[in-house]
Amino acid sequence: MHEFRVQVGPAAFRIGSAWRAPIDQLAHLYRDYPQPDFTDFTVRLEPTTWLRRWLRPSVAIGGDYMLPDAAPLPLAQGLLAAEMAMNLQMALGWRRHLLLHASAVERDGRVLVMTGQSGSGKSTLSALLGSEGWRFLGDEFVLLDPVTGNVVPFPRLISLKNEAIAAMQSAQPDARFGPLLAGTPKGDIRHVVPPADAIAQMGQGGAPALLLFPRYGYPGAVREVAPGETFMRLTQASTNYVALGEAGFITLTRFVKSVPSRAIDYQSGDEAIALVEKLWERLA
Repeated sequence: MHEFRVQVGPAAFRIGSAWRAPIDQLAHLYRDYPQPDFTDFTVRLEPTTWLRRWLRPSVAIGGDYMLPDAAPLPLAQGLLAAEMAMNLQMALGWRRHLLLHASAVERDGRVLVMTGQSGSGKSTLSALLGSEGWRFLGDEFVLLDPVTGNVVPFPRLISLKNEAIAAMQSAQPDARFGPLLAGTPKGDIRHVVPPADAIAQMGQGGAPALLLFPRYGYPGAVREVAPGETFMRLTQASTNYVALGEAGFITLTRFVKSVPSRAIDYQSGDEAIALVEKLWERLA
């Protein structure tokens, strides 16, 4: 079995694959990340049957944590299978931090957190801000430290979907992109490597200063979000809030009490960036 290891923020992964192609893609895109000797999680990409290793190869996701009913993916989407498997390990197995399904960027030691449903634009917005003077901290999970309340960076590959692919290629033409994965369950997907500073400084977090609930495709607007609504939406956005028990409740309560929340609507990346900058200026 072919193998690749990678350290992303505080978590280390060992990815094994029956095929070389996904491992080569991972090694290319994660080449600037540390490759640890010891890992927290193991991921396996295996054929659904012995014949499917060669005939219409079909990739089943395995690892320390699994979803038995997860549908396999074609080998052409093996990179996506590996990324999904790493997400699954974090979602089901990570206990050192409170996890939020969110993205985050940092400026001057303060962190902007963005969360919302799939398609809300949080990944694209965090990637665009990463090219506008912000430091990218993560696109899939935001890790909240139960002791300090700070955001711990987890700068995985940025997953761009559909129209966001062209927008990011225009904004960062020199960025390193993965292959175009067409026809996935979520449409077209292309991964992009985070900026160099995101990888070099992934051991340096920051204090959360603003929480946004972005929504793409609606006329520009900004609305306050009440603490009660924020708390409920964040419990739904967390994959391990229940598993952490009292520590999860204390961490999330502190976050909601200390971090202002806003919902923003926007119709373009430029409009979203302008809204973010205006809100950020008001925090000063």
